[in-house]
Amino acid sequence: MPDFFSEPFVHLAGLTHKSALVAWGAFYFRVKNSGKEFKLLEDDDLDKIHPPRRETIGARSEPYGNARVIVSDLAGNEIASAFTSNTNHCWVAGLEPDTEYTYKVIVNGEEWARGERRDWVSGGDGKGLTLKGRSYSNRFRTHPDPTRASPSPFTFAVLGDFGVGIRKDKEDRHQRQIAEALERAVTEHNIRLILTTGDNIYRSGGFLGSGGQTGDEDDDWYFTYYQPYRYVINRVPVYPSIGNHDADETESRDDRTQLEDNFYVRERVAGEEAAGRASFEPGQGLFYRFRYSSEVEFVCVDTSKEPSTGFKDRLFKHPKHSEFLKSALPDAGGAAASWRIPFCHHPPFSAGPKHSNTKGMEALVEQFRRAGVRAVFSGHEHNFQHCRSNGVDYFVTGGAGKVRTDKPKKSAFEKAHTLSWAAQPHFLLVTVEGKRMTVQPIAQLGPGGALSEIGRLAPDNSQVSEPIVISLS
Repeated sequence: MPDFFSEPFVHLAGLTHKSALVAWGAFYFRVKNSGKEFKLLEDDDLDKIHPPRRETIGARSEPYGNARVIVSDLAGNEIASAFTSNTNHCWVAGLEPDTEYTYKVIVNGEEWARGERRDWVSGGDGKGLTLKGRSYSNRFRTHPDPTRASPSPFTFAVLGDFGVGIRKDKEDRHQRQIAEALERAVTEHNIRLILTTGDNIYRSGGFLGSGGQTGDEDDDWYFTYYQPYRYVINRVPVYPSIGNHDADETESRDDRTQLEDNFYVRERVAGEEAAGRASFEPGQGLFYRFRYSSEVEFVCVDTSKEPSTGFKDRLFKHPKHSEFLKSALPDAGGAAASWRIPFCHHPPFSAGPKHSNTKGMEALVEQFRRAGVRAVFSGHEHNFQHCRSNGVDYFVTGGAGKVRTDKPKKSAFEKAHTLSWAAQPHFLLVTVEGKRMTVQPIAQLGPGGALSEIGRLAPDNSQVSEPIVISLS
């Protein structure tokens, strides 16, 4: 085996009812001990490979060659294709709404990432980059027509505070376990998209404080995003929001620019501002909205801070972005005929134990109420919480990476209007059917690989067993 090994990836980076944004890239490893050991190559060492590179993945990465993306129907008939020679991503247009397709990427005449792949295994005899008998099944289903009602129930996932990494099994096993449960849910529950509630990346090996990278280079993203969700993000689009660890609020180095690159933010929101569907400033705020059928609209709210920009408050108060929110959250008189679902990082209501109700969000909370919002998803606190205030249900889902196990105080529960909570690793499985929404906090896989909900507690420590159901008025 050569001194350096390249492991290719494919990525469904964006999706609409009539087009798909397909991306590809690779991560490089130094090979040791006659091919028995692999060490992830940092970006600073990419000049040692042949040919030398600056970046390996993301919208800015140098092209690997002439590429063609081919989209086919389930019978194998080619439906549409796109060609590029100067990027490692491209939009493929001409697709039908709510239709399932397969796809492949051809680079310099060869199919990218074809065949059995090497995946990172931590713990046990197979530690490291290992052949596990897995390969890509590249398929997706376009979104429904945004002007028409969805013909069937719609299920999506919400993932928060997950970017701690999977390099070490003992320290970081929760992210790997929840990623495995998410992959199972994508298949069993036909998950159509994933929302993130921020803190998408901390660093390459875990939380800050023990050294290492912060997330501002491609190599930081291998263990924290591309590998754990590898067989999900090639099938299901991910819609990110920005957390304090993604911005210039908590860490010594700002990850926002790298996040915009690896989530292909510019490519996804280009032209959306003119249509009133985004408010995006590179490095200075990420606000956007998108429809899934005529019945459901999602609104991403950037609740982070960027002190280096000179604007000291949370970005949703910036005049440019607040104007966007006025149009995205219009006054519905407290009622709504369809679902309008905001998602963000900092929770308007939280019992802690570390983070309480976020200060300065009172006007935004009132805006949610007046817009007829019924459910808001956020992260930041590393547990699960379900709160209700003025007819709006607020969810904290920050346990997809590392969990904070301390119990909040009774007074904090009261201030947050808490109905139930849990200190367990999880993600949310949300199903919308007509005027009914069901929210399930899903645990790591159980015996036999079965999906199950986490156990929830009321503030008085009693068990809560009834399902979480929200209805439009």
